[in-house]
Amino acid sequence: MRYHLRQALLAMRGNITATLATLVTMTLTLLMLGFVLLLTLNVDRTLAQLESQVEVAAFLKPEAAEADLLAQVRALPQVREARLVTREQVLDEMTRDSPYTRDAADLVGNPFPDTLRMKVSRVEDSRTVAAAVSQLSGVEDVEYGAGYVDPTVRTLTAVRGSGYALVGLLLLGTLFNILNAVRVAMYARRDEISVMRLLGATRAFIRMPHVIEGLLVGIVAAALALALLTPTYLGLAGRVRELAPVFPVVTDPETLLPVLGGVAVLGVLVGLVGSLFATRRYLRELE
Repeated sequence: MRYHLRQALLAMRGNITATLATLVTMTLTLLMLGFVLLLTLNVDRTLAQLESQVEVAAFLKPEAAEADLLAQVRALPQVREARLVTREQVLDEMTRDSPYTRDAADLVGNPFPDTLRMKVSRVEDSRTVAAAVSQLSGVEDVEYGAGYVDPTVRTLTAVRGSGYALVGLLLLGTLFNILNAVRVAMYARRDEISVMRLLGATRAFIRMPHVIEGLLVGIVAAALALALLTPTYLGLAGRVRELAPVFPVVTDPETLLPVLGGVAVLGVLVGLVGSLFATRRYLRELE
């Protein structure tokens, strides 16, 4: 093992340009991956908070059969919770927000209708539930905050999808970089490899230094990425909390550590798998 490690270090020093290019590309890829994963984590938490707050409200006609309507909306698969709020309860709620509402109601009567309030399983289902409930007999109107829910969901979903696509492309580029780096190293040592084959060296023995080289690059890239990612993210998270405390920014170690650990493991795996694939392929070409 000491011989293989020494050969790997010599190969890295002999192809310093290719090694540094692979290391920089891999570090930047892991850095981007970490940011995208953390961004997705915050997007998911924001969506969860949005889901817990968004309600679909169905305003009922005076002659509506409340019990039947409540049973029908509870039967919808997208509805997580539904309850009937009477017009008196609505008036009490409005009075708490605006004390003069009760006085106005005493003069002109209670203007609020009975209301069905529903929470959906996913915030994306708000439009579907609103459309279905609006078709029910006895429903006067439906409101779910389409003006801010739909644009918010579209934006967050687009951000998450774009992030995953970007990470996929970067990982693919990193794999190609590793393949090229290993290929250059093996071609530089093709005479030595030919002699080793003539002397009876096995493929595993020849491949081992290059596999160690890919593994070392993966470990160093993962360490560099985490050293840059962790303090940068925590600094940005603290800034966001100061400027927009309404956003549920993730900073708890129980949630962050698995994500950061996953980035490190992925870096090591990319280096290992890339070098294994490259050595098997180019050893065949050299033979």
